[in-house]
Amino acid sequence: MDLEVKWSPEAIEDLEAIAEYIARDSEYYARAVVTEILSVSRSTGEFPLIGRIVPEIGDEHIRERFIYSYRLVYRVESVRILIVAVIHGKRLLENIAERIGGST
Repeated sequence: MDLEVKWSPEAIEDLEAIAEYIARDSEYYARAVVTEILSVSRSTGEFPLIGRIVPEIGDEHIRERFIYSYRLVYRVESVRILIVAVIHGKRLLENIAERIGGST
């Protein structure tokens, strides 16, 4: 399928915040986590349906992949994948509900 992968500004902020948080203890692990998240996001464009449907939402267009303890939440659109959030696995999705809306 190989769809273009785009990041929302909020998802970029999420990734930067994760990197800053981890870097407090280890620059090395911060880079490793960010590298893996970016790698998984790129592969999502090739296999958009590989992620599971987000259970709290139940929409087949809103999916997620897990990287370590983080959830990469994305929306499958007709011509692209939009990364809408990167959140800790224990964080509630209701806090990012406004990001997930939009047309497919």
